[in-house]
Amino acid sequence: MTVQEAKLFGRNQLLNSPTPDLDTQVLLSHVTGLTKTQLLFKRETVLTQEQEKKFLSFVEKRKTRLPVAYITGHKEFFGYDFTVTPSVLIPKPDTEILVEQGINAVKEKLHLHNISICDMCTGSGCVGISILKYCIQENILSRETAPSLVLADISENALDIARQNASLLLEKELLEKVSFVRTNLFQNINSSFDIIVSNPPYIPEQETAELLQDGRMEPALALNGDVTLQGNPSSTKDGLAVMRNLVKQAVFHLNTKGILLCESGEYNALETQQIFLNNGFEETEIFRDLEGQLRVTKGTCGCQIYQN
Repeated sequence: MTVQEAKLFGRNQLLNSPTPDLDTQVLLSHVTGLTKTQLLFKRETVLTQEQEKKFLSFVEKRKTRLPVAYITGHKEFFGYDFTVTPSVLIPKPDTEILVEQGINAVKEKLHLHNISICDMCTGSGCVGISILKYCIQENILSRETAPSLVLADISENALDIARQNASLLLEKELLEKVSFVRTNLFQNINSSFDIIVSNPPYIPEQETAELLQDGRMEPALALNGDVTLQGNPSSTKDGLAVMRNLVKQAVFHLNTKGILLCESGEYNALETQQIFLNNGFEETEIFRDLEGQLRVTKGTCGCQIYQN
């Protein structure tokens, strides 16, 4: 099977995918190690027996609607290559807005000697790791002044993936600045921060069930926002039960003028902003994603109420 024949095969087999050509290209690139451009110019290259076998198995997996990122085990996010498994959400382009605003928050805190950041509900670690890596890469901060970073999640399996990504993407000096905490929101967090970023579960329960019917296999734990602190269904059906608890607790874990940034859905972003206001956050603002949808809410903590 040549590269061109593999492309045609994938396109014809993945008719139930909204993006058969793109899926085929990503799977073929992963199997062969060829870039998108190389696949174009090396159409007559013959796949090895092992490459062909792996490609065919990948196509069969994709036919079940298993996401491409789970098949390859990789997903690019904010220009970095992250390891992903069904234990974590697949990083989405919309969430890059959360990273951008996290970087802007760091710039607001450059007057501080030791900036501290918490990425709550971290999953793969893509948000916190991207903020830290970018700030050093672009000389916003030096290695000596790199912020401390806590990656926190309720799932130990998710934290394992976050650890892998931190080890792969951060050099030793930066990795020493990172700690990992298994916690139900801030239950096991005993410190305060200058910046808290979070992409918490915020999808309504019914919509979560519908999303998972298509075989995407992302963890419901990271999607369903209609859950109490005890893990039971909440009385609200707007996807914001987790958000309400997160924002309420975050107030007690932010330093004076600390910044909270949370991703939510375009359908409940205004309600998220109101939750911020109800908990005393000032200077609230909602930022739009690349498609112009309301996506990330920012608020500033007005006073120091954290007690060590």
